[in-house]
Amino acid sequence: MSLSPSTIRVGKRYRSNRLAESYDAIVVGSGIGGLTTAACLAKLGKKVCVLEQHYTAGGMTHTYERNGFEWDVGVHYIGDMGNENTIGRRCFDYITNGALKWAAMDNCFDRIFLGDKSYDLISGKDEYIAQLKQLFPEEHAAIDQYVTLVMKARAAMKTFTIGKLMPNWLAAIGRPLFSIPKVLNRTTREVLESITTNQTLIAVLTGQWGDCGLPPAESSFMIHATIAHHYMYGGYYPIGGSSEIAKSIIPTIQSTGGEVFTYASVEEIIVKDRSVQGVRMADGHIIKCDTVVSATGVINTIDHLITPSEVPHGLTESRQNIERSMASICLYIGLDKTAEELKLPKTNLWLYPSEDYEQHVDEFRNNPEGKLPLIYISFPSAKDPDFERRYPGKATIEIVAPGMYETFAKWHDKPWGKRGDDYDALKASLSEQLLEALYAQMPHLRGEISYHELSTNLSTDYFCRYEKGEIYGLNHDPNRFSQTWLKPTTPIKGLYLSGQDILSCGVVGAMVAGALCAVKVGGFKGMKLLKAIFSKTR
Repeated sequence: MSLSPSTIRVGKRYRSNRLAESYDAIVVGSGIGGLTTAACLAKLGKKVCVLEQHYTAGGMTHTYERNGFEWDVGVHYIGDMGNENTIGRRCFDYITNGALKWAAMDNCFDRIFLGDKSYDLISGKDEYIAQLKQLFPEEHAAIDQYVTLVMKARAAMKTFTIGKLMPNWLAAIGRPLFSIPKVLNRTTREVLESITTNQTLIAVLTGQWGDCGLPPAESSFMIHATIAHHYMYGGYYPIGGSSEIAKSIIPTIQSTGGEVFTYASVEEIIVKDRSVQGVRMADGHIIKCDTVVSATGVINTIDHLITPSEVPHGLTESRQNIERSMASICLYIGLDKTAEELKLPKTNLWLYPSEDYEQHVDEFRNNPEGKLPLIYISFPSAKDPDFERRYPGKATIEIVAPGMYETFAKWHDKPWGKRGDDYDALKASLSEQLLEALYAQMPHLRGEISYHELSTNLSTDYFCRYEKGEIYGLNHDPNRFSQTWLKPTTPIKGLYLSGQDILSCGVVGAMVAGALCAVKVGGFKGMKLLKAIFSKTR
């Protein structure tokens, strides 16, 4: 997320005199969760004001441009977009009026490397299973049992999602129904080791653990199963780049008089006597409104946006039960040839030193400047069929890896772009390690790179206000899925929560949470959203 004023801007620049006299709702934060809530409310006839502190809308779905190249900062691929009746696709079509289009990745959408050996994940449920059985011919029964568990977890996630809409009293009565079954909310490794002792198979099945930020011994099987099923039918990329997501949603918000403002830093959600009064902006201007949605993350909301004396005691206590997710670094690479000329695939590469994920993660936590436990390589210009039209003769690559906050903490208070020679030297060293990983897989790219730059978790904090650089909101461990208070409503009247902290990480998880939030804000009218988005889905 190492951005500059050349960022592709989406949204209207904030000035207090550009505000309407009143709004039906204010949404703080323009990530996919906030934009979805705003667009769904607009579909119900509401006039919504979205306030984004960055100079472009979209949160982690935005893109940036530098030196004639464009990169996404968070949308590397999305699943379930090939069928119009999945929840994710129906939601996107609903909030964009069908304007957002998708391109399929290669049939092999993810390739898992365990040391020198690689294993392909193939799109299509039957094909996915057949490939696994071909790779592990002695494990047919375990693979069948695994797929059955994934499907059970998917069904449990649907019920869990419905529970987010229940009033507190009804949710308490029906808690056994709306909670994740304990057998599915164990760690991913516990569940998988109950069906097989083959550690290589377990490593291949969990080779996408970077999509939630926790290795299998720490993540809940629920998030693993959700991700596995999400991509079982292949990966997709938005045509025109990920900035098209916000661009295609904003007209829906504007259709009822609403707007998405950038450079619009909210300093406080004003609360009095446990009721929302509006928001106070960085310029001191107060926007009055009795309905405010925070899509900035639960921790940010509680710790930074509400005066501590106005935070209900129960909410303060609950805050202690959640933890921040993984932080990351990302190397953005530009090349002066096309993806076709460079033979760049539409397949993501997941590189691991070996199948001992937890060992490598522990070693990294103890020595954050040592060997990286995971390196993920994405080829966005190859995935986007419109890239060549926008950037003829160009191609891009992105390499993502974990990045401990502690590695960069001493530069936290230094200004962006001026953090000193020692910071630049560390970034150069990390960049070289990532480049060598790329060359090991694609040696023909050595000498072809014309530009590259590295972002750290300090960039995530600076531009997205996640102060430890977390990219998935909250840790998706079993404890997180037992926090019944993580839902769109709060103990503060008129204050709602949206985004990935409410349901699960990822674009679709945050988007569905955004729709759930709009259902609650919309009251009786919100039932229209349930029918439009959630009925008759696959």
